[in-house]
Amino acid sequence: MSTAPEWRHTTVLLDEAVKALVTQAEGIYVDGTFGRGGHSRAVLALLGPRGRLVAFDKDPEAIAAAAAIADPRFEICHQSFDAMRDELAARGITQVQGVLLDLGISSPQIDNPERGFSFRYDAPLDMRMDTTRGGTAAEFLARADVREIAEVIRDYGEERFAAQIAKALVARRESGAPVLRTGELSALVARTVKTREPGQDPATRTFQALRIHVNAELEALEQGLKAALALLAPQGRLVVIAFHSLEDRIVKTFIARESRDVVDRRAPFAPPRAMRLNALGRLKPSAEEIAANPRARSAVMRVAERTAVA
Repeated sequence: MSTAPEWRHTTVLLDEAVKALVTQAEGIYVDGTFGRGGHSRAVLALLGPRGRLVAFDKDPEAIAAAAAIADPRFEICHQSFDAMRDELAARGITQVQGVLLDLGISSPQIDNPERGFSFRYDAPLDMRMDTTRGGTAAEFLARADVREIAEVIRDYGEERFAAQIAKALVARRESGAPVLRTGELSALVARTVKTREPGQDPATRTFQALRIHVNAELEALEQGLKAALALLAPQGRLVVIAFHSLEDRIVKTFIARESRDVVDRRAPFAPPRAMRLNALGRLKPSAEEIAANPRARSAVMRVAERTAVA
């Protein structure tokens, strides 16, 4: 009897992220992006008997994979990490010693053709991380106008041919043959984008943009960072791994903003709001890790620590 293939994921910056995160063996920690559990298992290995790890993921397949962890210190929530504060409050948790966010898309999501994330396979154009809710990429392209499609591809894909791609998508839709599959989208973009950086598929930026839009990834990241800051106990750690410039820019800006005293210009004589984070550094994968796992090459890890001031 045939079985479904097992889509594997190699965790990026595994040791570095976990060592930066776990400073108290009996603390409470959050893994905001469980994936296939690489970071979660490594965190649990460092926790003591009274330690606790609460993980989050939007992907039902990740939730199913988490069932293999039979550890009373571990719990998985089928939710986006931007909901962590409410979910933890419902469990009586108001402070944690660390939050880890490993952003972006996982290898199982890319490598499973049926998820519709990759231009390497022909499949329905889905792209939802949570396949139980929300609209697909095909549904977005079926209803959005040229301006909206162009804005998404330009803003989230940093694609200079966004307007031309949007016009081609809407023209095809109006001809009675809307784009419904990854292969159709990839071919349309390839015909529209005449020049591309060496070694990059013409569809790369468009696929990235639609994925980010469909899953509201940047909005979730902004809200998730705020939730993490509100939850962190003094000296608690925030560890974030980003894989493209849009994510990393948000993380870098957030940490920088919270790592300085803030003066309210509307009340210039009021005492400034004290800094709430100390930036501890930035790290990229080693040459050895990139050679073993080429998908790690764009990763950037940033670490910050909660100050003792509220």
